Amino acid sequence: MRVILTIAGLSAEYGGPSESVPALAESLARLGVDVQLATCRATNGRTALHFPQPALVKTRLVSHANRATRWRPHTNEFVRVLRQSRDGPAGSAIVHDTGLWLASNHAVAYAARRFALPRVVSPRGMLSGWALDYKGWRKHVAWWLYQRRDLQCAQVLHATSRQEAEEFRAADLAQPVAVVPNGVRLPEKGPRTTDNRTTGLLKAQGRKVLIYFGRLHPIKGLPNLVRAWGELRPQGWRVVVAGQDENGHKAEVESIVRQLGVEKDFEFAGPIEANGRWDLYRSADLFVLPSYSENFGLVVGEALACSVPVITTRATPWDELRTHRCGWWIETGAQSLATALREAMALNDEQRHAMGQRGRQWIETKYTWEAAAKKMMAVYEWMLERGPKPECVV
Repeated sequence: MRVILTIAGLSAEYGGPSESVPALAESLARLGVDVQLATCRATNGRTALHFPQPALVKTRLVSHANRATRWRPHTNEFVRVLRQSRDGPAGSAIVHDTGLWLASNHAVAYAARRFALPRVVSPRGMLSGWALDYKGWRKHVAWWLYQRRDLQCAQVLHATSRQEAEEFRAADLAQPVAVVPNGVRLPEKGPRTTDNRTTGLLKAQGRKVLIYFGRLHPIKGLPNLVRAWGELRPQGWRVVVAGQDENGHKAEVESIVRQLGVEKDFEFAGPIEANGRWDLYRSADLFVLPSYSENFGLVVGEALACSVPVITTRATPWDELRTHRCGWWIETGAQSLATALREAMALNDEQRHAMGQRGRQWIETKYTWEAAAKKMMAVYEWMLERGPKPECVV
């Protein structure tokens, strides 16, 4: 079996999928699947940071669609990739595309139809209510021009949670849905970090650290974090906001920080290199993701894997934080976040540590990339009529 994974880009601007797609590719390859990955070259000086291991996965680069190239040359490049990738026994190739709305997604849909290749689509949160409303008029036009048809022509849709699967049905998409959560890379267990470049000074000052790590984008709800902090003004704590700025949103958040007079409590650390994230997590006493919409929320799993308790919203699929007693799953908004922060900061170090240990055990048990790859492989086998319908398909 050959699987061609496609995604618009592998740099940090593409969020969690830029890491989860290569991780899935590597895990499938380790199971004996012939995996290729096709993605667009980095633009605007950005570097593609998350290539899968070349010994496991062959990566093919294509040009971005832009005003100079238009869509047709861009589409033709994906046509060439899929034509070459389909070579082999008849009925043995699957196309698995990630994302919506972009020229690359439309090009992959066109190429897959042209060569009659079965296609899986992972929208990755792009059909949530918040995502549809953000720049909504453009998406409304794209939906009726091509995106609706492209999705309806997919044989299977991939959701990373039941919550996301319900969004597909709300969009009147009736085909089978494979509910397969992402995996989480498990770092080696290690001691708490107190001397990394991001939070070393804060620890030296004896202050506990609340971490946010992710894109600085309106969907992440960072203004709610600032407003909740402004209400509490907790003593002995400080916030580190780490991640890449998108479209100037950092300036908006910093403006609210200044308005509320909490500049001394906030540090904006900027992008963090891939290998530096584990030190970042390990330096945290608490992690927060105040997002308005997440199809999965990889950073939640990574924080838990580093034994850090988490606060996140009901717009993410992490409701089992309560079941496993390793965090808070709250309504979106500053007031509910302030309540959760007050409860979390009232705990002592031993209580927070125990919560983090329960989170690590949960991630080790449920969210491995090997388990995710086995489920996806079963879905592919079923699509090729080589195996039974998996339990994860609804």
